[in-house]
Amino acid sequence: MTGVRVRDDESFERALRRFNKFCEKTGILTDIKKHQHFEKPSERRKRKLNAARRKMRKLQLAEE
Repeated sequence: MTGVRVRDDESFERALRRFNKFCEKTGILTDIKKHQHFEKPSERRKRKLNAARRKMRKLQLAEE
């Protein structure tokens, strides 16, 4: 369980900002979004293949 202790001289907003930054750094939110719905193995392969194609296209355009 992720948690942040609020310091004596710290406001709640500042502690919440620190907590959000910690969650973003550890990748918790992206992991939750990724596991929100089941993804079939064929869909996962298709998504990864499309991402690789986009990356290759981007690299090719950068070379020109």
